[in-house]
Amino acid sequence: MLYREHIARTRKREFRDCEYWGRPVPGFGDPKALLWVVGLAPAAHGANRTGRMFTGDRSGDWLYRALFDHGFANQGESTRRDDGLCLKGAYVGAAARCAPPDNKPTPEEQANCASYLDDEFELLGVLKRGVLILALGGIAFGAVLRLLQRRGIALPRPQPRFTHGGFHDLGGARILCSYHPSRQNTQTGRLTREMWNALFRDAVRKSSRS
Repeated sequence: MLYREHIARTRKREFRDCEYWGRPVPGFGDPKALLWVVGLAPAAHGANRTGRMFTGDRSGDWLYRALFDHGFANQGESTRRDDGLCLKGAYVGAAARCAPPDNKPTPEEQANCASYLDDEFELLGVLKRGVLILALGGIAFGAVLRLLQRRGIALPRPQPRFTHGGFHDLGGARILCSYHPSRQNTQTGRLTREMWNALFRDAVRKSSRS
């Protein structure tokens, strides 16, 4: 049994009366987006439960509050698929589409999910429309670099490194990097609200929404 299915069957006590999604989680948002958020993977009791990216967990609380505060969403929280959330000018995906153990998708899992990023790249017209890619964490950044290589974009040597707030223009693909808003980062102070909000102010400027 796959991990996502095991979690959906055993459930967490807090959500024991919920029907878990337990399947690959699709991307979500505005197909005319100017900001493409690429996260890590569905959380076991977040998107793996609700069926929508960054919905129903603490990381999603941070992300959707920031998207709302900076004009990309109609509300600042996301608790379930039918809660009325609508993204405006933003689209949310992830490097892996199935919940992995310990939030660490293997290279094989990421490879299996690569076609989802390829499809979203085409859907959003990333290069043609100058869409800003916001990579949340090193795994997401690596997945984006591999995506660009699949599109025939040569990367410089040495390859660009992930740093919080780092910005890269690679063959017309514009990438802004941020620490992932996971509990490991937000509760330890590695990622603060001030850092997060400053990052999104930069994203607004770079996505031409100012």
